[in-house]
Amino acid sequence: MNRIDRLTAILIQLQGKKIVKAAEISERFNISLRTVYRDVKALQEAGVPIGAEAGTGYYIVDGYHLPPVMFSKEEAGALLTGGKLMEQFSDHSSRKQFGFAMEKIRSVLRGSEKDFLESLDDNIVVQRSYGPVEENNFPNRFLSELQHALGHQQVVNMEYFSFQEEVATRREAEPIGIFHDGNNWHLIAWCRLRQGYRDFRVDRIRKLSLTSTYYKKDKRISLQEYLEQRRSSAPEKTLLVKISVNKDLRRYMRNQLYYFGLMDEVTRDEQVELTFLTSGVHYLGRYLMMYGNGVTVLEPQALKDTMRELVTELKDHYLL
Repeated sequence: MNRIDRLTAILIQLQGKKIVKAAEISERFNISLRTVYRDVKALQEAGVPIGAEAGTGYYIVDGYHLPPVMFSKEEAGALLTGGKLMEQFSDHSSRKQFGFAMEKIRSVLRGSEKDFLESLDDNIVVQRSYGPVEENNFPNRFLSELQHALGHQQVVNMEYFSFQEEVATRREAEPIGIFHDGNNWHLIAWCRLRQGYRDFRVDRIRKLSLTSTYYKKDKRISLQEYLEQRRSSAPEKTLLVKISVNKDLRRYMRNQLYYFGLMDEVTRDEQVELTFLTSGVHYLGRYLMMYGNGVTVLEPQALKDTMRELVTELKDHYLL
């Protein structure tokens, strides 16, 4: 990237956040801090009102805006791909808002970029691994409201259905973050009913409203702290498993094995030896059942015993 393009990109980065640290600019453009200081000074000399706070970072003085920015074909293609992902992995409210944003983006594209997007549109597909949630019971349209609540530290009131308890309860909660995992969006919040942090599946919220009550963000842990605590409290995967599969059969297993803790694989002639570190021996055994005698358990004995139990259970089921 030449210096003119980098200066423009730095200016866009500064407009995208309230405060931008010099280290962030350095990391993004792979330049030294000394170069960052020179580039910011060059922008200031060109008339851009950039302020600086010692130990904090740079900021654009309120009221200054860069004229509309044109997108490259590659950037437009990346936005289109993002839109395809939004269609499948977001809720109704976010899809609607992203659709409005894409219309605005398309309106400022040059003719060649618009043609490029149209040629890509029908040739990029994102598929989900399962069908949609029943919309009658779970409207799945609350992400935008949750984002609003997060941004303003606003308490939410919701009717939430727990599949474990098989009952719907009314909750007041203080949102600390949302994240996507396992094909679902999750709301992490301090539940005033349970007096503790809870993980709510967003697609199980039946009703939601923003209250006029606000909470202090500094009294709650951050989303990153919550997730780190959850990771550290998860059971350690201590059981080493080794299996042998036919080389042709391994191709059909693909990346599914990583869900069971695949660590290593070694090809030996026509066989592939797979090594796992897992605590879910029973789940792994049920998965391996579908491959029949194409799989041989090498160790541990616990998995061999599990496989025998599963085979006996299946035999007894069909002999009744």
